[in-house]
Amino acid sequence: MQVPLEILFRHMDASDAIEATAREHVGKLERFADSIVSCRVTIEAPHRHHHQGNLYTVSVDLHYAGGEAVANRAPGAKHAHEDVHVALRDAFKAVRRQLQDRVRVARGDVKHHEPPNHGTIVALDKRANFGRIGTPDGREIYFHRNSVLNAKFDALEIGAEVRFDEEAGDKGPQASTVHVVGKHHVAG
Repeated sequence: MQVPLEILFRHMDASDAIEATAREHVGKLERFADSIVSCRVTIEAPHRHHHQGNLYTVSVDLHYAGGEAVANRAPGAKHAHEDVHVALRDAFKAVRRQLQDRVRVARGDVKHHEPPNHGTIVALDKRANFGRIGTPDGREIYFHRNSVLNAKFDALEIGAEVRFDEEAGDKGPQASTVHVVGKHHVAG
């Protein structure tokens, strides 16, 4: 670390044990970001006169080459944060997750979700309980009335925009699920 670790205590006495715990957590973070520039840890006991005990707030502001990871663990209703070590652990877990995400992105390990298939209904045979979906690439995909999930099959109309999951059927491609795209849906 280029700048020495800074540990601040607010509304409470400094503690060697708490400081050692914070240093240990920072040391573990260096496995995920070996280029840490600086780190400031603020430990605060905002309610000294609280009847059930102090609920600690811990914030970690970590700067590394190329970015920053910040966590602020306010106690809220977490009575576990009556223990300063638990509050420290939770704050450093949040920073660690941010650093792990950065490493995944740098490696290209980020999941890319394919947008759902989409098309328009080009044929309906309501007596025979099936229809066909025309896709942008010119294919026709069969679907059965039981595949329609968010609308009634009998209310479908030719030209309706749909999203669908495709699978191989006995006679070619078919839609296992069909979702009618409404005004508030976007087909990917």
